[in-house]
Amino acid sequence: MKKNHQLLFLLLLFLFQTADVQAQDILPENFEQWILDGMEQWDIPGMAIAVVKDNEIILAEGYGIRNLDDPQPVNADTQFGVASISKHMTASALAILVDKELIDWHDPVTKYIPWFKLSDPWATANVTIHDLLTHQVGVGRLLGNRLQFMNNSSREEMLYQMRYHEFEEPFRSAYVYSNVMYTLAGEIVPAVTGQSWDEFMAEQFFGPMEMSRTNTSVDDLHEDGNMAWPHQYIEGEIVTIPLRNWDVSSPAGGVNSTATDMAKWMIKQLNNGRYNNLQLISEQSLTEIQTPKIAREASSVDAPQNSYGYGYNITDYRGFRLLSHGGATDGMNTTYMLVPEIGLGIIVMTNVFTTFREAIARTLIDHNLNSVDRDWNDIYFNAYTNRYNIARQQREEFESTRIPDTTPTHSMEEYTGLYHNKLYQNADIRLENDKLILTIFDDEKLTGELEHWHHNTFRIHWNNPGMREEFLSFDMNLNGEIDQLNIRFTLRPMLIQAGAYPTDYYRDVIYQRTQ
Repeated sequence: MKKNHQLLFLLLLFLFQTADVQAQDILPENFEQWILDGMEQWDIPGMAIAVVKDNEIILAEGYGIRNLDDPQPVNADTQFGVASISKHMTASALAILVDKELIDWHDPVTKYIPWFKLSDPWATANVTIHDLLTHQVGVGRLLGNRLQFMNNSSREEMLYQMRYHEFEEPFRSAYVYSNVMYTLAGEIVPAVTGQSWDEFMAEQFFGPMEMSRTNTSVDDLHEDGNMAWPHQYIEGEIVTIPLRNWDVSSPAGGVNSTATDMAKWMIKQLNNGRYNNLQLISEQSLTEIQTPKIAREASSVDAPQNSYGYGYNITDYRGFRLLSHGGATDGMNTTYMLVPEIGLGIIVMTNVFTTFREAIARTLIDHNLNSVDRDWNDIYFNAYTNRYNIARQQREEFESTRIPDTTPTHSMEEYTGLYHNKLYQNADIRLENDKLILTIFDDEKLTGELEHWHHNTFRIHWNNPGMREEFLSFDMNLNGEIDQLNIRFTLRPMLIQAGAYPTDYYRDVIYQRTQ
């Protein structure tokens, strides 16, 4: 018996030593200290990293703290919002339905959701699941990641509004990123199975894979409180911002997970749809998800080609296929990269916006390809510094156009009332303590104070500091009465650290006064 114990001890010692050697081969020397130094340089409160190689978990670790206001340590089981990494998870859910021959990737959406409409009848009749998953519909973003679209509503109510949404680009003419169309893709699941997308994800993936700390709603975060809190860089410092619920668009960006759980997910994605003894989706369907579907403009980093599959950016990198996606909601920011040919998967989750996560992933890939000719941290930090300086300069140039010493044309009371837009619904203006207050979508969480800018233009300061600011102006009718307001919604800021403006991607929304 004693001899058996000795043999078992020697076997375990060998396995631990082998794993340690393997980790040393896959992780760069002094990797942890490099991470900690980078977090200090970038001013990152907390981070979690998972690395898998050849179906083994090499690293699942947390660094820093979950919340600046309550500095508990991040560990491998700390929950982060992974945001748009959720997209290929939704594609994986649909793959199960394809495997069961309940749907086809190229089926029209109205076959399963007959009430759904776009503003163009021909596009409505012809839009397919494939179009949704490849961002080929053309409707784009409704609001940026800072603001939520109809979050007090059900997914069905939100999707109903798409009949009023104008196209950014003609149907199937261009890649136009759309969270709402991925939410629509997720709603194929209940239409076919009678089971919500959330329940389906838990039953088909999270439960069988023992991803016990992964869910689809902030309402379901683990009761032990081991969760990261979002932060943003605002006016020169990193601050904690409120955690918000994204249930209405979870199929596009609502999954919460951990380093440990996402390591399991990456193994499935790199192992032909298989985890341990479970074939969760077929190899054929996984190939469909990970195969280029549409071409995109290549960048210097991603040359020589850039394409999109089903929830994956697909590029060539140093002669290897690279599958990736980013994720951003409020102050949660994620980088996810797979190199299938070498069995490598990396996810970096942070609770503030920076591109250090990209530097980490590319440094790990280069290390495993024996190509260490680039200092990715230096590259990304210099690029960020340059972008920040340019964005701040452009913001200051815009603010210099503010006309001083002007006054509104009407009394504050005359601006108050209810304004309506078919797509964006209600905007309510009221007077509180001699200040104009705006609420959109009848959602008190989407409320802000109006600061007079010049003439009849105001700047909206949202109550949630993470939502930053927007601009609003009022128009008069021929009788000189205020009858319309216009909000310029920033769909993507040039750099959120500098603010919601400057931006070259926005939408001007006109609301007509109804009372």
